[in-house]
Amino acid sequence: MLTIRNLTKSYRSAGEDIAVLRGVNLDVGAGERVALSGESGSGKSTLLHLIAGLDSADSGEIRLDDSCLSGLNDAGRAALRRDRLGLVFQQFNLIPSLSVEDNLAFQARIAGRNDSAWYAELVERLGLGGLLKRYPEQLSGGQQQRVAIGRALATKPALLLADEPTGNLDEATADDVLTLARDLVARTGCGFLMVTHSARLAATLDRQVTLHAGLIA
Repeated sequence: MLTIRNLTKSYRSAGEDIAVLRGVNLDVGAGERVALSGESGSGKSTLLHLIAGLDSADSGEIRLDDSCLSGLNDAGRAALRRDRLGLVFQQFNLIPSLSVEDNLAFQARIAGRNDSAWYAELVERLGLGGLLKRYPEQLSGGQQQRVAIGRALATKPALLLADEPTGNLDEATADDVLTLARDLVARTGCGFLMVTHSARLAATLDRQVTLHAGLIA
């Protein structure tokens, strides 16, 4: 479902090129839940940004099903994010002026893929029924992250990308949020790639890979 081959990425800093990714190869199957670990600065977030089409690789190939990202222009990558990817970040990134109800439905409405039965199931499974009229500032960190996960899964994406989604949560809340994410991913059958520094949380997924010196170990 996700195929990455020989992916490279460098950045210019202080007059020299710094290689971050040196030929990354990775596969994530439909319904597979994969943890991506590595030391700080190893390029984990860079890799997720490239997969999401938020940045461009120097060389190599990223394929999501039958779409090759290198062959897409900015509009094509935006459409891919809208229609086929779910993104969850450490900082939640909810829209502060929208209620929980509208944040949950935001991506699905943009994609034109409203599914009232699935929306109702997400609200129930995420425990958000009594919070729909609240705004992000009125929620705890764990509640905000549950809204972010629901928003990302509302379109039933082909792939869910999560960058340290529990990094701002206490251990008990992190466990609860990740359990919900795993269950909902299994329910949709989408692939799940999660960046995490926690070996304990990584061990709860199907497979663990490590990014070291710009390569997948």
